[in-house]
Amino acid sequence: MTDRSNIECWLTDMDGVLVYEGSALPGAGELIAQWKEKGQRFLVLTNNSMYTPRDLSARLHQTGVDVPEESIWTSALATARFLQSQRPGGKAYVVGEAGLTTALHEAGYILTDVDPDYVVIGETRSYSFEAITKAIRLVLAGARFIGTNPDATGPSAEGPLPATGAICALITKATGFEPYWVGKPNPMMFRLAMSKIGAHSHSTGMIGDRMDTDVVAGIEAGLHTVLVRTGISDDAEIAKYPYRPNEILDSVQDLLEQPAIEQ
Repeated sequence: MTDRSNIECWLTDMDGVLVYEGSALPGAGELIAQWKEKGQRFLVLTNNSMYTPRDLSARLHQTGVDVPEESIWTSALATARFLQSQRPGGKAYVVGEAGLTTALHEAGYILTDVDPDYVVIGETRSYSFEAITKAIRLVLAGARFIGTNPDATGPSAEGPLPATGAICALITKATGFEPYWVGKPNPMMFRLAMSKIGAHSHSTGMIGDRMDTDVVAGIEAGLHTVLVRTGISDDAEIAKYPYRPNEILDSVQDLLEQPAIEQ
């Protein structure tokens, strides 16, 4: 698809698209308001599994971007939905924060370190040697290994922080087992999101700031892809990849509808 007018639903990344380091990006608040005014179905997606949708909604509100919690889809929610479909009422040993543990509880999962079906690694700022050691031993004992997202680092005011992908790499090195990643760039995260709002790939657009997660997953899910330059991608970064988004824009401000000029 190359005609944006055919899009009925939008998926959009959060960091680097709507906000950056705690501040709203140009056009972000206005675009969300435009979608809500038109009754357009949309979801804000994030690989960050630390926070619940309610937490993220409050954080976005503080920047001037008003997104209802029901319009936020995280890798934690996608992971919980995936595990619920695979083994309803299962057990998991979790390394992560409230966003992940809450999602799994709401999916009917028991969180335990006794004979779990899955070891699930998510984002946290308090990884402990003891918790990682427990995860390694449980994977070696037969628990299936799940990662909410493959991001190796996360941003902070002081610089990059080790993220889920880095911790999972440590567990892989110790066990020989690779995790199954649920979050981007797995297009399943998009498909689960679209099922939540009744969207179809032929009429859904994806806005992101990363070629290696947002764009590739959008292409593989059959979506209209829009890359914005407000995150990590510049021309040199875009040129590294053998695929291209349908559109490259300076920011989401370029997606705002212009008011009609009175004659």
